[in-house]
Amino acid sequence: MRERMLPILLLIIATAFFGEMKVNPFGSSFRFSLGSAVFFFGLIWFRTVPVVWTGLFTGLFISLFRTSIDLLMNDKSFSDHFLSHLPAACYYLAFALFVHVLRLRNYMELPIHVALLGASIDFASNIIELFVRHLMGETIAVTHETIFMLLLFGILRSFCVVGLYNILMIQQMQTLGEARRQELERLVMMNASLYEEAFYLRKSMSHMEDITRKSYELYTMLMDGKRIEPRTALYIAEHVHEVKKDSQRILAGLSELMNQEQRDLRLSIAELCGMVIRANQKYAELLKKEIAFQFTCDLDLSTRHVYALLSVLNNLVANAVEAIPLSGWIQLRAELDGGDLVFTVTDSGPGIPEDERDWVFELGFTTKYDEHGNPSTGIGLTHAKEIVHSFNGNIRLTTDENGQTQFQINIPSKQL
Repeated sequence: MRERMLPILLLIIATAFFGEMKVNPFGSSFRFSLGSAVFFFGLIWFRTVPVVWTGLFTGLFISLFRTSIDLLMNDKSFSDHFLSHLPAACYYLAFALFVHVLRLRNYMELPIHVALLGASIDFASNIIELFVRHLMGETIAVTHETIFMLLLFGILRSFCVVGLYNILMIQQMQTLGEARRQELERLVMMNASLYEEAFYLRKSMSHMEDITRKSYELYTMLMDGKRIEPRTALYIAEHVHEVKKDSQRILAGLSELMNQEQRDLRLSIAELCGMVIRANQKYAELLKKEIAFQFTCDLDLSTRHVYALLSVLNNLVANAVEAIPLSGWIQLRAELDGGDLVFTVTDSGPGIPEDERDWVFELGFTTKYDEHGNPSTGIGLTHAKEIVHSFNGNIRLTTDENGQTQFQINIPSKQL
């Protein structure tokens, strides 16, 4: 409300002030002034102000303003002065009504059209003011010269106002265009840098997939008591080191790109969940699946364990994305239950058979296979369980009231 009233007050005061820069061509209170031009400019520049109400308030204020000035200059009564200036209020009200009825603001992309309409409105409003003055007893001879003068001043004021408006709009568009050009250049440079980081990231992902598979093979060989070749462990160590170097390159590049120094990161739970949803929306698009994501979090909580919680939630939601065949929905909820922060991930996928539910958190258990029939590592949910337990929390697989698969995580809020 305050932001809306300020332009109206500014326009009223400016119109009254510039209205004193005048000529009185007919030897009466009727005048040609800059106030009319300022009023017209304000109506088309401040597009949010209500036109009719602004015209009414401007007219009344100007009548009172001019009356006050006249009272300081001579000894006539307030009513005499006010009545002599009241027709000016009719001019501004009529001007505003014409602008509103003709919807002049809708044609600002046609400057000549607006200028001609403005001149016509100015002329008609002056005629109305002269008519009101005639009804109130003022004698003003309306001759061809009078009509010509009204048209001339109307055209001059209108074209000057529309010209000034367009000059300012062009300058504003040039400034905006320059800002957009600079932003585009910045984004182009950023994309070039991101392309380089994406190359290293793809390389690291390839190494990580290989390391994960080799590590699991090493684990199974150790569990079976088989003899391990030293080169197997060396192979894993070399690739981990390579991933570490690539990760350092990526981190350095992204840190420079974001122009921020390393700091202790702390995010709200709502922001954290939002990041998970946005990341998996992109993942669903990559897999060409139409999935509706629902996100509910009305908590005023934050955490410094961003990466750990992000890893857990992203794992659960990504699993849900992979489980849904072609289309479906996924819901992520975060809420407080007593002293616990509870995350719930529900999806419309086919679910997990009853006889397999006791095994989902076991290392190596998986229901996912790639296009070549190779099983996944089965490490994700085990890793998520270990992280949740590190917060003295628990994770469990249940079903909601509609029988949909649901993972629920409970973490004491004091651990955040």
